[in-house]
Amino acid sequence: MIMRPGQQLLLPANPFFIWFSLVAALLVNMVLNMGLWGRAAWVPDLLAVVLVFWSVHQPLRIGVGVAFAFGLLMDVQQGALLGQHALTYTVLGYAAVFMHRRLLWFAVPTQAVQLFPLFLGVHVLELLVRLASGGTFAGAALFLAPFFEALLWPLVSVLLLAPQRRAPNPDDNRPL
Repeated sequence: MIMRPGQQLLLPANPFFIWFSLVAALLVNMVLNMGLWGRAAWVPDLLAVVLVFWSVHQPLRIGVGVAFAFGLLMDVQQGALLGQHALTYTVLGYAAVFMHRRLLWFAVPTQAVQLFPLFLGVHVLELLVRLASGGTFAGAALFLAPFFEALLWPLVSVLLLAPQRRAPNPDDNRPL
């Protein structure tokens, strides 16, 4: 892959770290859903952000199938309509894999701006599925969650790319 000027060369991603981060995001989502106020509409979906991150950075390892499986786990945990999160995470994973080459050319803050419509569209899709199945509208605070997810993107990028960053090598004769 052709890299942007000034972009750091990364080590390969450790598959165990990828799966650990996905499971940790799932557990954080579960804890947030069992909090004092339950699943508030404005709370960002951390699992969705981590799924998008790995779908963008490792599209051959994490894609639509993994997103579907984690969506089913979220449906079961929340007691939601079976397939509601699975559908939205699948659409999210597909869109992330679809745009991953273009997205990686931009700086991280610009990536967050470009991912905001994706997060917003997925929340609207989840709302439409909920309303079609007889659910209720959670209120206008629902549209704060995509904003918070886009704000989390730079932090998630720094944290999840940290193990792949090379330490500065003092050997000037080494090509990589």
